[in-house]
Amino acid sequence: MTIYNCPGCLLPDNDSYCKKCLKDLFDGKKVNHILSFTRPEFDKVKRESGSRLSLSGIQLKHSLRLEKNKLVLTEENGQYILKPISSGQFENLDQVPANEHLTMQIANQVYKLNTAANGIIFFADGEPAFISRRFDVLKTGKRMLQEDFAQISERTEDTHGKNYKYDFSYEEIGELIKKFVNAYPVEIEKYFRIILFNYLFSNGDAHLKNFSLYRSEIYGDYLLTPFYDLINTSLHVPGESDLALDMFKEGFETKSYKASSKYTLPDFIEFASRLGINEKRMLKIFVEMLSGSEQVKFLINNSFLNDKLKVKYLESYNQKHKRLET
Repeated sequence: MTIYNCPGCLLPDNDSYCKKCLKDLFDGKKVNHILSFTRPEFDKVKRESGSRLSLSGIQLKHSLRLEKNKLVLTEENGQYILKPISSGQFENLDQVPANEHLTMQIANQVYKLNTAANGIIFFADGEPAFISRRFDVLKTGKRMLQEDFAQISERTEDTHGKNYKYDFSYEEIGELIKKFVNAYPVEIEKYFRIILFNYLFSNGDAHLKNFSLYRSEIYGDYLLTPFYDLINTSLHVPGESDLALDMFKEGFETKSYKASSKYTLPDFIEFASRLGINEKRMLKIFVEMLSGSEQVKFLINNSFLNDKLKVKYLESYNQKHKRLET
């Protein structure tokens, strides 16, 4: 199939992955953007293996390994996560791979957030899927030590019920970062940026398991992992809440939130203060996170979303951006 934008970075005039994306995703190997198998064949292999895994929200994930220049299915030593289109009760599910890809690219390219390397890839019959390189697998094949915040907070379905991933607050995650991360002043600003990003881009499923720490091989300290599972959920779940978790612990609400039932600028100012970010740094972060609108529009227009959802995606961003301007 013919494409016109890089299925990695979305830059125009590319008929496959550009050189930079080949390097980031595949260590420079010339991997084609079209897989050698179709979706039915893929699903058949996974049914027989009995190892289908579910991701949070609306997608399934499957494991791939790179052999020479070819991606193949694998049950062990996986290097990539492949997310095909899922079935279910949500809207516009055929657009989920393009949505996640676009949101991840905006996070990395516009806001310089550290994300897992990712792209769009196509089955042999042209059906799209989202592909992400596993950041927890080192080039040596060794798995780095990683724990998500459900594990760190010692919350499971057995101990805290079915909503264990959501019955928490972003403020409490911040407290856990302070407790376990020596480089807290640096990492907490990264954390604040991703919460602000998730709000701007309507990611209503950023729950406990979608934030993780890993132990640095170089320093031995715990740091935030690259960010993952970034998606504009408003395109698939209309009317979803602004954020997956409460911003503040113990039911605290700002006066502005009580008045409008919406998070606005005063909420994020209070949130930054509670995380220990000083006013000067907070204002700098706000300026940076509220800039980049033209680049956001450029990436939306170049994305693999259909035209209808490109409009909805931009509308949701503009709406949230406006709330934070005053």
